[in-house]
Amino acid sequence: MAAPPIVTVPAIPGEADAAFKFRETTMISGKTALLPLFGYPTEAFKAPLIYNPWFESRGIDAIVVPLGVKPDDFATVFRATFKTTNIPGALVTMPHKIATVGLLDGMSTAVQIAGSCNAVVKRQDGSLWGDMFDGVGFCRGIARKGFAFSGARCLVVGAGGVGAAIAAALAAEGVAAITVSDVNPAAAVSLAQRLSHFYPDLDARAGSNDAAGYDLVVNATPLGRPADPLPMDISRLTPDTFVGEVVMKTEMTPLLQAAQAIGCRYQVGADMLFEMIPAYLEFFGYGTAIPDELRAVARISY
Repeated sequence: MAAPPIVTVPAIPGEADAAFKFRETTMISGKTALLPLFGYPTEAFKAPLIYNPWFESRGIDAIVVPLGVKPDDFATVFRATFKTTNIPGALVTMPHKIATVGLLDGMSTAVQIAGSCNAVVKRQDGSLWGDMFDGVGFCRGIARKGFAFSGARCLVVGAGGVGAAIAAALAAEGVAAITVSDVNPAAAVSLAQRLSHFYPDLDARAGSNDAAGYDLVVNATPLGRPADPLPMDISRLTPDTFVGEVVMKTEMTPLLQAAQAIGCRYQVGADMLFEMIPAYLEFFGYGTAIPDELRAVARISY
């Protein structure tokens, strides 16, 4: 399907520099499937800039719509949303991933381990099933870059929702060991215990953020701006360590810059997003895609 043309509106008389451009897009009709993206605030959301161009390029009558919902209103809005007939599912991001779990009728193992959910589908009987794809996206990305899961020893720094999701996905891929580190030691211990419950053969434990001796280290914290402290001691990295990042506001975070300088293989935060979207598409029944197809039509800029 050819991309719609760019249409230039003539300049407003008397304002020589005032020219407006807009892109013709597929009209929303009564048949369009609406996929809310619940979060707050919405200004930094990047997912619609990937999903919607892809839907348009494939002639799929669906659209991802950001819905800014404050935490106090979330449960009420969430339940009301799924009373509609043209919303087959929803995406969920911060700060609602944890609250969503308590509103589901069923959930995946990843949701049970992570304690959070970022995708919901309404089944034929009206019940709501939740899953978590942050970790799936991360693992698909590093697999595409040649990382071998079998026997790998992994360090996940950050035991919050995204860190827990990545740890769950790594466990599902068959790694040998996962150490979880967090500024809140109790959170790290709790995640390690959940991992051990669902994957008894996994060596799961809470520990420090010392990166020495691991095949994979993951920054699953929000630390990624130049002014932020590094999530781990980069002097402990070696060239054979794979370094993964989740921060998306900056493509090459200070951690990744250091990893690149050392000679490590690495994955930027946005790669996780591009890799998890095919999993979402499969979840919602819209087929699949490869990241290069998504990147070719996406309108993300940093």
